[in-house]
Amino acid sequence: MPALGRHSEPRSEKTRHPAVVAIVGATATGKTGLAEALADALDAEVVCCDSRQVFAELEIGTGKPTFEERGARPHHLFDALRLGAHPSAGWYARAARETCIAIRGRGRTTLLVGGSGLYLRALQEGLAPTPPHDAEVRARLRAELEAEGPERLHARLRNVDPETAARVGERDRQRIVRALEVAEASGRPLSWWHTRTPGTDPAEAWRVMEVVVEPAELRERIARRTAWMFVHGLIEETRALLERGLGEPLRALQAIGYDEALAVIAGTLSRDEAEARVNLRTAQLAKRQRTWFRHQVEAIRLEAESGDSGSLAREALARLDAGGRAPG
Repeated sequence: MPALGRHSEPRSEKTRHPAVVAIVGATATGKTGLAEALADALDAEVVCCDSRQVFAELEIGTGKPTFEERGARPHHLFDALRLGAHPSAGWYARAARETCIAIRGRGRTTLLVGGSGLYLRALQEGLAPTPPHDAEVRARLRAELEAEGPERLHARLRNVDPETAARVGERDRQRIVRALEVAEASGRPLSWWHTRTPGTDPAEAWRVMEVVVEPAELRERIARRTAWMFVHGLIEETRALLERGLGEPLRALQAIGYDEALAVIAGTLSRDEAEARVNLRTAQLAKRQRTWFRHQVEAIRLEAESGDSGSLAREALARLDAGGRAPG
């Protein structure tokens, strides 16, 4: 197993790992620390897979790698957007895919890290192209729907797109109209569009690793991280963003931690109340993320009990070398 030391040259064939390794999991499980510990051993460049860390102005409240960590080796997409931008899974898939291709061209491993399951899926599986919209066709179909009823239009849908008709209820007005609109506007049924997902480049070998922490321990980690954020300047960072005129886009983001810091600055929450609310919202987010990754992602599960990134990195490397199996 490779040592956890710095490599200045691309890895050899003997120690070659998958082209893309993704470190995912719920918030506060230690993904960032693990990724930084793994990066040297994998000769990797780190790529953000988090929907909040992509904003350049947000530091303390997002759990980004530190400035020192980002300066020690290549990191990508952590500061890709400015507040006020509206990122999407499609945007992320395009930006991250270009980044992954460039990293592969340099002979290095892509090390994705983050908790955005939708971003991960968009990059790994690809997104279907968006079928065209035609306002004139849609308006006419809606008028026909009112005049003839949804059952009649559903019967028409069965003729032009039986696969979609089988999935859409006979009285599902919105989906019936949309499916007919796509078929008429594009000349192809909606079911055809749904098969256009580009998928993962077969030349890229992927391995996804989920960091898992027992719920009681995770709640303690969340509380420690929340306290750290407030001690290390979350309110001051938020106030500086307000002074730069970025209050509106920050509020629109509804970011955990920043919402509460805004409330402290406005005087509607005390600091203790803000910390308690951050803990609650973060725990709720972690539960949603844990459920999503459990059911939506095929991953190697890494139990992070001690919080020691070095030990967890050694286990992760052993699992990668063993093809995902727990070392015997």
